[in-house]
Amino acid sequence: MLSFDIRALDSRAVQVDGTLAPDDPIWEESDPVPAEPLRVTGRLSSAGSDRYYFSGELAGTVVGECRRCLTPVTSPVAERGLHLIFVESDDDETADDPDVYLLDPRKPELDLRPAIREHWLLSVPGFAECRPDCKGLCPTCGADLNAGDCGCAPVAVDGRWDALRNVKIQNDSQ
Repeated sequence: MLSFDIRALDSRAVQVDGTLAPDDPIWEESDPVPAEPLRVTGRLSSAGSDRYYFSGELAGTVVGECRRCLTPVTSPVAERGLHLIFVESDDDETADDPDVYLLDPRKPELDLRPAIREHWLLSVPGFAECRPDCKGLCPTCGADLNAGDCGCAPVAVDGRWDALRNVKIQNDSQ
């Protein structure tokens, strides 16, 4: 459960221990959705008049493609030390703070899901690799070079990049 009654929060803090399912309607079509339910733990409490504070963490896994060979890759995603502030009205003090989320004063509940979704999207790796030494795909025939040589002729190297290649070789030898 990631929705909490605001009236109850005014009198006492609550422990958050919930999940955000991969099929939850909060996810948008282009989002990297978690492979299994995203685990959210922490503490949610009142932080003054019309202010609430969440401190906790999220953890899950995401399935993506290797950026070199396009094989499926499962990557762990975790964000520890997550600190969020929810306020009912926007003021000059909180207007530019990315960790401050506005609450609808007409709703009696504080829903953590939109903020958790945002932090999940920021924590998911932009590019994944199946392994550090992945050879990728052949640019000519598209064969997976991790499975072996494809037999294509080597691609001609553009000589205009020789000066930069020499700088890299010199830096690597130092």
